[in-house]
Amino acid sequence: MVELDRLRALSAKVGSDPLLVQAAGGNTSLKDQGVMWIKASGTWLKDATARDIFVPLDHAAILAALANNDPACESCTAFVRTDLNSTGLRPSIETTVHALMPQRVVVHVHCVNTIAWAIRADGEQRLGEKLKDFDWAYIPYARPGLPLAGAIATRMRKGVNVLVLGNHGLAVAADSVEDAEAVLDKVVAAVTRPVRAAAKVDRAALEKLSAGTSYKAAVMDETHALATDLLALKRGQHAVFYPDHVVFLGVGVATTFDGNPPLIAIPGVGVLIRDDAKPAIEPMGRCLADVMRRVEVTDPLVALTEQDVDRLVNWDAEKYRQTLKVT
Repeated sequence: MVELDRLRALSAKVGSDPLLVQAAGGNTSLKDQGVMWIKASGTWLKDATARDIFVPLDHAAILAALANNDPACESCTAFVRTDLNSTGLRPSIETTVHALMPQRVVVHVHCVNTIAWAIRADGEQRLGEKLKDFDWAYIPYARPGLPLAGAIATRMRKGVNVLVLGNHGLAVAADSVEDAEAVLDKVVAAVTRPVRAAAKVDRAALEKLSAGTSYKAAVMDETHALATDLLALKRGQHAVFYPDHVVFLGVGVATTFDGNPPLIAIPGVGVLIRDDAKPAIEPMGRCLADVMRRVEVTDPLVALTEQDVDRLVNWDAEKYRQTLKVT
């Protein structure tokens, strides 16, 4: 299928941009002749041209189930077209977002510039200024699955092709891969925020601190800004602002070796990653740094509540994603 191949190429492109997608985050989909092909749960978009990461689902069946608030929409595994599913994988945990957008192609990303607006108390108002030339809707935070589907259904209008998901990310849609990419580029340009420069990383100091431990310095310079940008650490250390933060890094950010955390932000020095940490840990640490470097001291941020966190980490679909080695 030519358009699916185009989607694979776009998926790999956005999946390789850490300002748009981190690790197994984000997802893309294509609707064709009643079948919705969507990225499989736990897979990485950057791998889309190297391996088969798409799962086929019965689109009409998903919509019918959503109309009835069917609990099967929590995982959407009941709607997989097993006759076409050569991977045997499960669909993305955000399948309902894609199903509810009527356009043929949907691209959902965890754009750090979008998140930096979407975690603000006045995010909807401020984004209204930035996105005035788009057909867009703001969706207040809700856990993926049925809660998010319900929130989207409440605010969807005819013609909307851009969704900003509060404390979460961005979804754009169009009837071709080419047009979806164009919309994505325009929205990202419109919401781009100033970013504070990252301090130079003292790798010698990190090597000395980690000597004799099971930790090494983070590879990407940008990740270290989580520790060297003190505003980033202050805002991100004790709160959770979006789902993948708590799913991969836990609540807040560890600053000591206590408890053997997968990532440690040594204040003013840099970030250490545990040797056996999942591949997603550093990309998620960098994501938090990238978001917080776009946040100012006076920004009125809104964190996820303890109830939000509990509902997310104890959700069966999220537990499944965490069991996959690729995450």
